[in-house]
Amino acid sequence: MEIMKLVVTGPVGAGKSTFIRAVSEIEVVDTDRQATDETGLLKSKTTVAFDFGRLQFGPEMALHLYGTPGQARFDFMWEDLINKAHAYILLVPAHRPSEFRKAHLIYRFMIERAQLPMVVGVTHLDCEEAWPLENIEIALGFTDKIEHPPFIPLNATEPASVIRALMILINQYIQARSVCASQ
Repeated sequence: MEIMKLVVTGPVGAGKSTFIRAVSEIEVVDTDRQATDETGLLKSKTTVAFDFGRLQFGPEMALHLYGTPGQARFDFMWEDLINKAHAYILLVPAHRPSEFRKAHLIYRFMIERAQLPMVVGVTHLDCEEAWPLENIEIALGFTDKIEHPPFIPLNATEPASVIRALMILINQYIQARSVCASQ
């Protein structure tokens, strides 16, 4: 059986833990602790190491989903989790433009350590303050339509939305693998 390691990353409050909980077939392993910094203004608990969930994706494939902490002070975990990953999804909260820079820094951190297929999942699009998808692409610096990861709307609380995002991510992985094989 093939096991794909997929990383779910993004700033605090983007929906990483919720994303994994929405589809995991096992009880999610989490390292949530009481927020002791400015994170406490957004939520009472936060991930300090990682979240882990599993999803059987066909008879011969299982997805292992690893969620990173959102705070930069835990970036040593980002590095551990991206190591040996097959692909990752960067979650960006559309309603908090103050987090766009943090999302971009996480993206830069990841691409400096691994050249992996990825997608950007934009969450919280239903919030009144949400920016349009196209404006978020520009704010994150993705202005080149040729060298541009897919940006997809995502509701991390809805399993169907999460599955759709995972299918797009797996397709990115398959496409990248076939390009490498043909070279």
